[in-house]
Amino acid sequence: MAEQYEIRRFQPAAKDDPAYPESVAWMRAVAFGFHDARRSDERVDKGIEMQRTDGRVMTGVYQTGPVADHALGPDVPVATFGTMTKTLNIGFGRLLDTRLVTAVTVRTSHRRRGLLRRMMAEELGLAQREGLAMAALTASEASIYGRFGYGVATSEQSIKLDTGARFVLNHTPAGSVEVADPKVLLELAPVIFDRLHRLTPGSIDRHEFYRQFASGTISRDDGEDPKVKVALHYGPDGEVDGYVSYKFGGWASTPYTMEVVDLVAATRHAYLELWQYLGAIDLVERVTWDEAPVDDPLPWALADPRCVDASEARDMLWLRILDVPQALAARHYPADGKLLLKVADPLGLTGGTFALDVNEGAAVVTEADGAGVDLELDVAALSSIYLGGVHPVTLAASGRIREQTPGAAFLAARMFAVERPPHCLTHF
Repeated sequence: MAEQYEIRRFQPAAKDDPAYPESVAWMRAVAFGFHDARRSDERVDKGIEMQRTDGRVMTGVYQTGPVADHALGPDVPVATFGTMTKTLNIGFGRLLDTRLVTAVTVRTSHRRRGLLRRMMAEELGLAQREGLAMAALTASEASIYGRFGYGVATSEQSIKLDTGARFVLNHTPAGSVEVADPKVLLELAPVIFDRLHRLTPGSIDRHEFYRQFASGTISRDDGEDPKVKVALHYGPDGEVDGYVSYKFGGWASTPYTMEVVDLVAATRHAYLELWQYLGAIDLVERVTWDEAPVDDPLPWALADPRCVDASEARDMLWLRILDVPQALAARHYPADGKLLLKVADPLGLTGGTFALDVNEGAAVVTEADGAGVDLELDVAALSSIYLGGVHPVTLAASGRIREQTPGAAFLAARMFAVERPPHCLTHF
């Protein structure tokens, strides 16, 4: 089966490069895989330009044998896989270089031939050889990636905020909010997000798409989004420390709704005061946001917390440890302790038994024999508890972690805790 396909990795080509059509074909294959409408040539060009800015790598699987008459040609990949390297906040202000996996598609007519496994195994092995200890993705389907060693590390929820008479926020403003031209976010959004990124465990540094999207310069479909509006929060020192990008849902449906496009606040005052602003917009009865944290301070700041109608939490960021000793040693730990971990890895990248010895927050990680193991788990479960967002006792109760020493799962929970609930605002 392998001889029927060829895997090619390449960087997005500039428009004047003879290899540019290969990048265009890859982009169109990704769009097809995610059921997107066919985009204009201009939007595809813009997408490739953003991919070049991010330093992405495109991987495609191509047919090497005869292609059926009238079918898509051999220049269009039957499977796609994209990667880039950004930083992950692993708690207490520490940033870890992480390989991000994105744009994963396999054409329906070429499924169940091991193409995804080949791409994933090769890419994760390459990232490990490059010295990276972590990979990450956001999954469109939750049943696919556990078998490759990924575990859910953060969650998010959608909220609907009733901004009618019940909306009263118990907060005294420490700054001010002003409306701005959306295009100011082309400059400001990365700066403000960087402040939040360094404060928030689970945060992934953003790619080029976000400043373009938040400013309305591009939409998820095609062209600009003229409906986008922007408000900035100014702290007590006059510095911009937060923004919200939003748009009106239209007059055709009720209640009249304002939709948050992007909300980034580097301080707690900025977060609550941007919500105060949104709740005060005339003629609007509801504000919606699809990327709210599960441990959201907003309901706790409201006189009536039931103004917030929240969806069930859903998985957001999936992590995959590539090098257990390196990943564990990179963290700061708020509680000292010793754990002997037996880790299974379905891809054979970083399995083994490891002694984690934490003293004054710093870890020494060594390989060990199998005697006296405290916890047995696979690399997906270890990746889930790595940021403190998934409780080891819960995973032990589910059977995902096997506790060989009573109390070891609770000790792991204390050791892997982080300073605030992990949350990721970056989809990729």
